[in-house]
Amino acid sequence: MMMTFAGAIGIFLAGALTLAIFSFLYKDNPVYKFAEHLFIGTSAGYWFVYNVYNVFWPNVIVAWGEAEGFWAYFNIVMPVLLGVFMLMRLIPSIAWISRWAMAFSVGMSVGFSIIMELQTNILQQIGATLSPFASLHFNNGGTAAAVNAIIILLAVLSALVYFFFSKEHTGAYGHVAKVGIWVLMITFGASFGYTVMARISLLIGRVQFLQEEWWVAIKHLIGLGS
Repeated sequence: MMMTFAGAIGIFLAGALTLAIFSFLYKDNPVYKFAEHLFIGTSAGYWFVYNVYNVFWPNVIVAWGEAEGFWAYFNIVMPVLLGVFMLMRLIPSIAWISRWAMAFSVGMSVGFSIIMELQTNILQQIGATLSPFASLHFNNGGTAAAVNAIIILLAVLSALVYFFFSKEHTGAYGHVAKVGIWVLMITFGASFGYTVMARISLLIGRVQFLQEEWWVAIKHLIGLGS
């Protein structure tokens, strides 16, 4: 594998910082803290530059030169003004001004979130649960799909029953609520397992990097590789 000296230095530093992060598995130590602070500082710097050149510059500087009419300039000035209000929090004597921008930002976020949650986590989920019944059949190999659709529908209904607290969970209603508890436990367990596997996948990727690239870079730097 062809590798330049600068490329080998970059890979070596990446591997060293990876091991520095892994050192936290032993205990919290200065090496880990240095790598952690370096990562956070580098990320903050990267996103600052990214937002300047990909958000502020095209949406304020470029847009100002292309704007025509009162509302075009208004749509540029108001976000900038709200952003300046946010920075007023750094000045204790006028920090209260930042509350206006925060209130506007939170209000807008809540409004958009309500619509998004209704669309994605309610309407689309209801549609995904009921849509298999539109073509439900038990012939020509469709039995498994039909049974699966019925099980999912019953599981969803039982979970919803568990969260309905206006009626006491006793008798048949209580048994359905208990089934809902099991459905929730299975769902949370599957979600947690997926999260663990995702983290394990990241770990495998870093270990492969250390083995296949970092070690090659070390050999290149000490003259054992080409």
